[in-house]
Amino acid sequence: MSKHGRILVAMSGGVDSSVAAVMLHEQGYEVIGLTMKTWDYASSGGSSKETGCCSLDSINDARALAVGYGFPHYILDIRNEFGDFVIDNFVDEYLAGRTPNPCVLCNTHIKWEALLKRADKLDCEFIATGHYANIRLEENGRHVISKGKDEHKDQSYVLWGVSQKNLARTRFPLGSFTKAEIRQMAFDMGQMELANKSESYEICFVPDNDYRSFLRHKVEDIDERIGPGNFILTDGTVVGKHAGYPYYTIGQRKGLGIALGRPVFVTRILAESNTVILGSEEELEKDTAYVKNYNLVKYESLEHSIEAVTKIRYKDAGMISNIIEENNLIKVDFHHHVKGIAPGQSAVFYEGSDLLGGGFLM
Repeated sequence: MSKHGRILVAMSGGVDSSVAAVMLHEQGYEVIGLTMKTWDYASSGGSSKETGCCSLDSINDARALAVGYGFPHYILDIRNEFGDFVIDNFVDEYLAGRTPNPCVLCNTHIKWEALLKRADKLDCEFIATGHYANIRLEENGRHVISKGKDEHKDQSYVLWGVSQKNLARTRFPLGSFTKAEIRQMAFDMGQMELANKSESYEICFVPDNDYRSFLRHKVEDIDERIGPGNFILTDGTVVGKHAGYPYYTIGQRKGLGIALGRPVFVTRILAESNTVILGSEEELEKDTAYVKNYNLVKYESLEHSIEAVTKIRYKDAGMISNIIEENNLIKVDFHHHVKGIAPGQSAVFYEGSDLLGGGFLM
């Protein structure tokens, strides 16, 4: 019998999940490694050379590490579930004039469910991932996520949707370490190539980071169906033509092909009329937002207004705000103006380092 029980570790083949698996193995857990195949380049229209978490090389790297440390490793093909839910939503959101948040959806509805389903079959009490975040059990019975030690790598933002039931069985071994410390651990393990693996900041199924090409690949007649539309100013003045509203996002300044003698930004997208509204940076500013489909992590409910730091994008520093539940939404009143609230993106709420919860901006 192992010291801490059996644990299923999601292994992408990268340095973070690999070190997490070895760390748990050395702590006395009975580790089983699992690599999830979520997509492939052939179906995503990417380059012919596979790189990243779902490539054959990455799968082989994960398996080689598991074999080297003497614990089992499995591959789970979830391309159908992933594609039907995450990729279809990604396309649908852009076609609706919104900006999707695929990593949140994947964590919430695909990866955790797939991991726990396989964990049950393998008699694993826990699952673990290489996310830079922490988790603890509060006296009120809530499992609370908090920010990882490495503020530059903290990944709590993409975890707001994970349910209490699933958090109860989750472990985050890397939460109290920095990325530099994890790389050093890999180096000390003799895994030189692993220690030097580069970071990936791309959406996993858009490997070249060109979502416009991806949309054209997935919706073959997108340009015929939608076609060019008008760029207009807030007062309705038409100032040019655009390539089609799905190819633009709120706050975008570059790549508009518009010269008005002053900087302009995308301030609204009207999908129904294929119109993109441009305005000044000041016109991007708002002091109120509404959030739908939210999940609360630290508290079961918000019975009254609570002060929180709200992040409206992953790399956002966050803004002090007051949040309150209102008609099945969360109303966010920012203490100062914020720029670039993009419908479809996540708004994530923090109380100190603790994740209060999050939802999708309207």
